Amino acid sequence: MVEAKGIYHRYDKKGKDVLIDINFMINRGEFVFFVGPSGAGKSTLFKMIIREIIPREGYLKVFGHDLSGMRQSRVPYLRRNIGMVFQDFRLLDERTTAENIAFAMRVTGASQREIRRRVPYVLELVGLREKAAARVCDLSGGEQQRVGLARAIINRPAMIIADEPTGNLDPDNSYEIMNILRTINIRGTTVLVATHNSEIVDRLKKRVIHLNQGRLTVDEEKGAYASVL
Repeated sequence: MVEAKGIYHRYDKKGKDVLIDINFMINRGEFVFFVGPSGAGKSTLFKMIIREIIPREGYLKVFGHDLSGMRQSRVPYLRRNIGMVFQDFRLLDERTTAENIAFAMRVTGASQREIRRRVPYVLELVGLREKAAARVCDLSGGEQQRVGLARAIINRPAMIIADEPTGNLDPDNSYEIMNILRTINIRGTTVLVATHNSEIVDRLKKRVIHLNQGRLTVDEEKGAYASVL
């Protein structure tokens, strides 16, 4: 599903590489944590997977397509199969919970009938059915992140990318978000999570990829955060 081979990247010609000889393969249905200090290259790699940027060297294949050679007109179709969850939520604050989720369907051309059917189901999945009519700005941080998760999965993407999804949350809400991601993964969706939360990584015992100063230093099945330090 995701194959990286010999990836190098820098943001300007005179700068240093922020990714150096990155190689890995992620299969359909995996749950993978990307860990490492700030500036290690995690967010850069995620931006590559959604083709916001392309590698300076090497190739990155997603869903079997080499992203470096992908025409710009095909990028929206790639991104429809990838749900993004952000640390800062990026929601429409004055809209309701249901409207935020429905908006993600409308931009893909979904029918009103399909939206009415799908939104309540996803609200139930993330535990927000009773908050459907609440404005997002009136929700707690944990509830807002669950709205973000619901928006990410509403169009049934093959893969979820979550960049520090628990960074602004307390421990209880952090575990709730990760349990939802784990449930989504059990149902067949590939999940990639960048995090600094060592307790969650150690508890879930999923695959761990560690980046440090742009290099992939550890790739461990059923890994623990401590094992990569």
